Amino acid sequence: MTVVQERSKNAKGGRNNVGNYRPILKCISQLELAQLIGTGVKARYISGTVRGREGSVSGSRDQTADEFLSLGLGTLVGGTVDRKQIASIQESIGETSSQSVVVAVDRIFTGSTRLDGNAIVDFVRWLCAVSMDELASPTHPRMFSLQKIVEISYYNMGRIRLQWSRIWEVIGDHFNKVGCNPNEDVAIFAVDSLRQLSMKFLEKGELANFRFQKDFLRPFEHIMKKNRSPTIRDMVVRCIAQMVNSQAGNIRSGWKNIFSVFHLAASDQDESIVELAFQTTGHIVMNVFAKYFPATIDSFQDAVKCLSEFACNAAFPDTSMEAIRLIRHCAKYVSERPQAFKEYTSDDMNVAAEDRVWVRGWFPILFELSCIINRCKLDVRTRGLTVMFEIMKTYGHTFEKHWWQDLFRIVFRIFDNMKLPEQQTEKAEWMTTTCNHALYAICDVFTQYFEVLNDILLDDIFAQLYWCVQQDNEQLARSGTNCLENVVILNGEKFLPETWDKTCNCMLDIFKTTIPHALLSWRPSQAESDSSLHADAGEKQLDAISQKSVDILSKGDDQQSVTSAERNPSDWQQSQFSLISNSSDDAAKAKTPSKLSEQKLFAALLIKCVVQLELIQTIDNIVFFPATSKKEDAENLAAAQRDAINTDVHVEKQDQGMYRYLTSKQLFKLLDCLLESHRFAKSFNSNNEQRTALWKAGFKGKSKPNLLKQETSSVACGLRILFRMYTDKNRRDAWVEVQQRLLNVCSEALSYFLTLTSESHREAWTNLLLLFLTKVLKINDERFKAHASKYYPLLCEIMQFNLIPELRAVLRKFYLRIGVVFKISHPSDQEHGSNKLQ
Repeated sequence: MTVVQERSKNAKGGRNNVGNYRPILKCISQLELAQLIGTGVKARYISGTVRGREGSVSGSRDQTADEFLSLGLGTLVGGTVDRKQIASIQESIGETSSQSVVVAVDRIFTGSTRLDGNAIVDFVRWLCAVSMDELASPTHPRMFSLQKIVEISYYNMGRIRLQWSRIWEVIGDHFNKVGCNPNEDVAIFAVDSLRQLSMKFLEKGELANFRFQKDFLRPFEHIMKKNRSPTIRDMVVRCIAQMVNSQAGNIRSGWKNIFSVFHLAASDQDESIVELAFQTTGHIVMNVFAKYFPATIDSFQDAVKCLSEFACNAAFPDTSMEAIRLIRHCAKYVSERPQAFKEYTSDDMNVAAEDRVWVRGWFPILFELSCIINRCKLDVRTRGLTVMFEIMKTYGHTFEKHWWQDLFRIVFRIFDNMKLPEQQTEKAEWMTTTCNHALYAICDVFTQYFEVLNDILLDDIFAQLYWCVQQDNEQLARSGTNCLENVVILNGEKFLPETWDKTCNCMLDIFKTTIPHALLSWRPSQAESDSSLHADAGEKQLDAISQKSVDILSKGDDQQSVTSAERNPSDWQQSQFSLISNSSDDAAKAKTPSKLSEQKLFAALLIKCVVQLELIQTIDNIVFFPATSKKEDAENLAAAQRDAINTDVHVEKQDQGMYRYLTSKQLFKLLDCLLESHRFAKSFNSNNEQRTALWKAGFKGKSKPNLLKQETSSVACGLRILFRMYTDKNRRDAWVEVQQRLLNVCSEALSYFLTLTSESHREAWTNLLLLFLTKVLKINDERFKAHASKYYPLLCEIMQFNLIPELRAVLRKFYLRIGVVFKISHPSDQEHGSNKLQ
């Protein structure tokens, strides 16, 4: 006590020789303990209750002595205590409560204000060390020195920030440790003490270019990160919420710490913690940002990142949706206050003033939305995707060209194979939903800002569309071709010649890589070959019938059969085994590795078939505009019907497509793709043996597979292109090549038609023949001679088939024109003969 009193005089005098303060502070700690015991407080009531085996409070003279020893009284009396002296010691200890001793102890702590910058740091360091000693006891931790730390912080609140930064390095580290103490009472006391100090510091505010708030709020982050106690975590969130609600106007650099705490709370599974943290974050975004935006701009990225973390907490879907709404609201701040971002500067940012609104504003918002898309479940990521593209469409007019480049590096991560889910079902869902949605949205943005994005984005879009059709997902493959069509139709008028070259090359690449060559090269396994040898004559007869009737599907049936196997693999898997005759039930139900591999191959081939059909339609729609060709076919048929009563053929011409923007070379390139697709389909449809083998293996369902739609639509589109070029006066230089190609294509098509043995197959060619004959009838006499002389023998052979009336009517007109052009008859004779027939 004498030593303490002497030291208190030194403190009163303002002396800074504190090298020996540790033993003094240790003595003060023990003195406080002695004061407690001297007042008659039992050890069990100081820091815990000593209970007997049965749970009742027990006491004895020996036990009391043990309690005193365990509390460290032995150090006050030389390390040994004679239990018989306990009573007299306790009486002596009572003197520690005298007024003079209490005043002397207080004077040591209040006198800390007179210490210089170095001395106060040493004083605090020793006080923290003694506090750690007090808290080290697992059964009797004391918080006397911890309370004194808070007190001297109040006493020294007036020190300059430079000194306080050094002091807080020590105190902050101490609170980090104490706040994570396994004893919850100790941790609660630490957090509450930290709250009191922080509120005092916040009341003082913070000058520009100072960052002390970040220092004294950092322990809250540490405790939130390291302490898993729900009680402590809830308390930390409540402390931060109180600061925001009462001191928002004074917070500057501390916003970063606040959002960091809420970011950690956002991933919690405790509803009360998440709800309070989110409510406070929402209050900041909606109200504090609106009122104090310049002061919060340094932490704007942290706010958006915090909201993203709330959105990614799958346990609270309503909070997720609301968090995305708040991110959308943040975009409004960036749009309305770009000048605030331009004027903002910091030591760690070397960004040009005009790019700061992007780096600090737009980019964090769009990046965090992309993180939500990549991390969350379907409903949340769909909402995130929608909001991301809404922001692009709404505010994209303010974006610089190089900003768009940064942005689409983020956007295309959605399609990154390395980031896609590993589970096959999840991957399929991702492609069908998110990738599909993103693809259309990207094309919409590209169209809206074509002038800016054409140079920097078109190549990437084509590469992404190519990627989509390579995936084993029918919906995504269809979307890839549909988006290609939309991009070209909506923007083709503004394409440069080199852009059209890229477009044609993209379609060429897709065509070549999606031709299902394996349909012709696939061979059944040995087991399937053995099984097919046992097929009875009845099945062979069914094969012959199916070739003529059930294997040729209409457009709807053909597409339906293609897509159904992919959408429901179990259907065609079941068909696979049911169509193998004389196989045992066990063999039919077995899923050997080879079967699984075969099923995967078949699914991939079906998708390629779909892409080929879609791409043929895409080329037709691009060149002639959607629905034009379909309308022309309908009018050809109607005109042929009218021609039966001697009405002239009239087909309405459309000129909305991209035909006029394509060069002859580019059109020939597309034509080559179409004819290659046609010839492949023709080869497959003619290979009855291969189709039967695939049918028996379960490919495509209940009837033999065919590529009939691909066979007819590809050559029909090719003929439309050639005949359009043939009558285009602006393409005179290509007429010779066009005529030669026409003669070859039409002759080849007619020759193939004559080889068809299936009536249904021939019927599928009706529209194609009508198109061909109608187009030839409309050319001038000189050209008609060249064509008629080439086709005449083939058309004579066609007459032996049972043709529909419309086709016979057009053929009749064709032959009548031959008579006139080759001067076999006169128009008046034909008219007279026609009247006789009527």
